[in-house]
Amino acid sequence: MTQRNDGVLSPGRVCADYCGAMAQKSPAERAATIAAGYAFDGSSLDLGAALVDGEVFPDARVGLPLQMMNRHGLVAGATGTGKTITLQVMAEQLSEAGVPTFLADIKGDLTGLSTAGTGSPKLLERTASVGMDWEPRTYPVDYLCLGGDGTGVPVRATLSSFGPLLLARVLGLNETQESSLLLVFHYADKKDLELDDLKDLRAVITHLTSDAGKADLAELGGLNKATAGVILRNLVTLETQGGDRFFGAPEFDSAELLRTADDGRGVISCLELPTLLQQPLLFSTFLMWLLADLFEELPEVGDADKPKLVFFLDEAHLLFKDASKAFMDSITTTVRLIRSKGVGVFFVTQTPQDVPAEVLGQLANRVQHALRAFTPADAKALRATASTFPLSDYDLEEAITAAGTGEAIITVMNEKGAPTPVAWTRMFSPRSHMGASAADVVDEVVAASPLLEAYGTAEDRESAFEKLAADKARAGAPERPDDSRRRPESTGRAASRPAPRGTGSRPASRTNSQENPMVDAAVKVAGILGKEIVRGLFGTRRRRR
Repeated sequence: MTQRNDGVLSPGRVCADYCGAMAQKSPAERAATIAAGYAFDGSSLDLGAALVDGEVFPDARVGLPLQMMNRHGLVAGATGTGKTITLQVMAEQLSEAGVPTFLADIKGDLTGLSTAGTGSPKLLERTASVGMDWEPRTYPVDYLCLGGDGTGVPVRATLSSFGPLLLARVLGLNETQESSLLLVFHYADKKDLELDDLKDLRAVITHLTSDAGKADLAELGGLNKATAGVILRNLVTLETQGGDRFFGAPEFDSAELLRTADDGRGVISCLELPTLLQQPLLFSTFLMWLLADLFEELPEVGDADKPKLVFFLDEAHLLFKDASKAFMDSITTTVRLIRSKGVGVFFVTQTPQDVPAEVLGQLANRVQHALRAFTPADAKALRATASTFPLSDYDLEEAITAAGTGEAIITVMNEKGAPTPVAWTRMFSPRSHMGASAADVVDEVVAASPLLEAYGTAEDRESAFEKLAADKARAGAPERPDDSRRRPESTGRAASRPAPRGTGSRPASRTNSQENPMVDAAVKVAGILGKEIVRGLFGTRRRRR
């Protein structure tokens, strides 16, 4: 290897010398090197077989260690290169290993998971060429949709739980307006005003800017009527776009994503949003809420033989576009720490450049489908992508542009924490149907879902809107001295968050507390602490347990 005049090894020359040495090996020898690099001791996903000089080597199996999937990953590639099929293959094998999976199904193509594949001659020829023992199968799937927008069990979140930071992102607020929204949420938390939906938040802001709320507004500080007006207008815009359907009760419990089927296979949860183009920011931010909720609720597990959940975050570029510093810091921290809770996150997008460097640096597993370079900017992005891979005997710039549909350039983290050899891979095929299932099949799966009873019907509980309206009514009409009517107590997160299926609750005995004043006092104190709200990284809501 040569040195520059300053005595430092030239990176370009190191790569050239390495590639030159590897080029002297035969394709079979290079395939053997790849096979050795992917020979794992524990369980792994089979992704495909290595391609060397255009020849497929079925014995050079390319995979991903199951225990390393919580080190996160990236699935990237241009439209039409096979990213969705890759997700389907990975979800199938994770399910068979007993690992639940969450998928954002943008186009509805992943509904094919509930229909067995068809062994056409072309498919069987391809699977045989990569050494895959293919047979048709179906998988346990739950179809979800945001607020009933699509086919599936409705997924909702209360605004109190969603939090001010994520909501500011959805509303497109600047940092000053975001800080004002934080104050509004702080006021609602302090006054025990549940923010279930958009009308609750409008009611709180309207109260603070009214004559009746002047004292509360002055106590808050930092919130003026002009800023409140901007927030209110943006709330109205979100509502007219149909965003109000996504907020409310009953709130979806993210623990539902961790379920396994009766036969031990992991349940695959597919979230659909057919109107993504109209509400891209809301969709991506809602996915981040699910991930943040898991992060706040799950206990630490450290390193395990397999993850508790693998979360595929599709259209990842939408999450980072024009994000505030606070939002980016929260994403980075969540991704860095959630792996210790047994959750692996895979970002799915077109190019690695869509993911900020501070997040990209934490992704240990790479599945890079083909990229196209039509402009100078595309060519620059291609070179940057190729430079992030480990040293390889492939010409990576050529490989990334020349890879066919259903092929990818792969490197993952092995069980010792080191990167595997870069492998141009012909990917395995799904065992389920490639493409959307028939509508009646999807409807049948949704109707049989154990989640439908808990989340299928929206609830309008007593919350901030009703409480403030009642306060206003009382202020206008003096209460009679003998009036003993009581309003029902507000329902908290325990009511908005049903217990995961298969669990139950037992009502507490009131008799014992009546007989023991100390127990009764303890119950009252516990009730007070139960109303104290703790907020996590994104301002998402937690209750002290």
